[in-house]
Order: sequence, then C-alpha cells, then structure tokens
Amino acid sequence: MARIWRVYSGSDGRSHVAEETLSMQPFTDSEGASGESAPSQPVSAINFRVSPPGYVLDWHCAPRRQYSISLAGSAEIEVGDGTVVRLGPGDVVLAEDLTGQGHITRVVGDQPRFYAVIPLTDRR
Repeated sequence: MARIWRVYSGSDGRSHVAEETLSMQPFTDSEGASGESAPSQPVSAINFRVSPPGYVLDWHCAPRRQYSISLAGSAEIEVGDGTVVRLGPGDVVLAEDLTGQGHITRVVGDQPRFYAVIPLTDRR
C-alpha cells in the first residue's frame, strides 16, 4: 500500500509529519468495480507537475489544504522538528501546514519528480 503522510502545523509553530491510515470500506460502484475505498473528499482541481533532479523548495507553508501524490521519481519532505520523509511513486502527502515555519521539499536522485497536486475545497 502507498503511504499517506500528513504534514501539519503544531502549536510550537513548527511543521510536523505523521503517517496516517485511511479509513477504507468495501464498495461496489455502478460499473461493477469493487474493492475498498476511502470516503470521497471535495476537491477543486488537479495539477500535474514535474520538478527536475536537485530541485529544492526552501521553507514554505502549504498554500491551502492539498494532496500531493508522487507518480514517478523521488522527493524528501523535511519538517520543522527535523524529521525527513522520503517519498516515492504512490506516496501521498496531505499538506495542512498552513501557518508557522512550514517544510522543505527536495527532489532527490537523478530522475525528475512527476506528481499531482489536488487542492481540497473544505476549510476544516
């Protein structure tokens, strides 16, 4: 299974990261597909992005609650408490660190990172 990483702002003004588990339930849809599914979430768009090897986005907060889904290549997320998480294809980040120090994103390895960004419309 792919991992879901939640990056969030702590009361200490720093970003933190925690591995999350999605609540999955059995489903069968109208086409007959079946398996397990997480509850639907309201989203506003999807953007596909490519960042080159060596790319670094220094300390920044997420601009809104959003998912970032790694499709190819590797990246690291470093949060304010010093934790570094390595992301690969299939890994998902829920970015919720809207205030405080934020996090660093780095593309690591010799391949570009191909990923999708999906903004959530709820303000939670």
